[in-house]
Amino acid sequence: MHEIEPFYNWRHIYVSEEDKHSPFFGRTYSEFEFSQTVYNYYIHPQWDDFGSRTLYMKIIYADYELNFAVIELIGEWNDAIENDIMEMKREVMDILYNEGIYKYILIAENVLNFHSSDKEYYQEWYDEVSEQNGWIVALNMPEATQQDFKKKKLNYYIELTDLPEWRVYKPYHLFRKIDDALMKRLD
Repeated sequence: MHEIEPFYNWRHIYVSEEDKHSPFFGRTYSEFEFSQTVYNYYIHPQWDDFGSRTLYMKIIYADYELNFAVIELIGEWNDAIENDIMEMKREVMDILYNEGIYKYILIAENVLNFHSSDKEYYQEWYDEVSEQNGWIVALNMPEATQQDFKKKKLNYYIELTDLPEWRVYKPYHLFRKIDDALMKRLD
């Protein structure tokens, strides 16, 4: 796991630690010191800690004019013990929402497990973004993780989508592809 880095091909156009609107503004990273773990597996030091011991993230792009963010996740999404959705909502999404972000692309291909609890934070987040005609999409969540997500009917709040080739798109084009597909469904 320590070799899995956040997607870096967009760093020439966006860096979350240099974005004054980002909850991770001003963070510094070591390329050599591995200190964060998911259970007993070290992860790459570029991942951001937001208060969970099992789930980490990286905002790989945010556009405040088009009101969207692309966030990559790694680890275990554990609401049952860690209440990861609450931490994510309060420590990251609320800050982004207050800066005008209400469309979220969550790259979930490195979310290894999902353990559910209550739906309240999903409902709250969904209600907030829906007021702005926004949405939340999880891309490429592994099939087993998707099944756990669907079992609790959380796919009502977070749309599960597969787009394995997302890395070939520039941020705007990825956003347009997802936004257009979601808007067609609503029409």
